[in-house]
Order: sequence, then C-alpha cells, then structure tokens
Amino acid sequence: MKLFDSELKVMDVLWRLGDRTAKEISSILGEETGWNVNTTYTVIKKCIAKGAVERREPNFLCRPLIPKEEVQ
Repeated sequence: MKLFDSELKVMDVLWRLGDRTAKEISSILGEETGWNVNTTYTVIKKCIAKGAVERREPNFLCRPLIPKEEVQ
C-alpha cells in the first residue's frame, strides 16, 4: 500500500499508541506537526478510504488495519 507522508503521520500515531479517537489524533499531531483539526480529519478520512484505518463509533475511534511492516 502506498501512503503519503501526511498519511504516515496519522498511521504512526496509531502504530505507536494503538486505537485512538480522531480528536486524540488531532491533538497529538497538532503538538507534533502544528496541524489544525481540519487537516488531521482530512488525512484520517484519506486513510480510511485507502483501507489503512477503520473508523468505529462511538467517538470516531480509529484503528490501524495494516501493520507498519507492510508500508515500510
């Protein structure tokens, strides 16, 4: 699977910390990269569309569907 650098930033948070809500991912990437909420949510949605991330309710819980080794 081909992921862009921005998508890898989202995936890296999930690989490091496990399942997280979109809000938590946004907060983490806001601190690490300076992204705003809209940017983070857009990138998360791209990861979902590619099948790299699963979105579950409640609270827009994100779970990685591919291992880090598959993207390296």
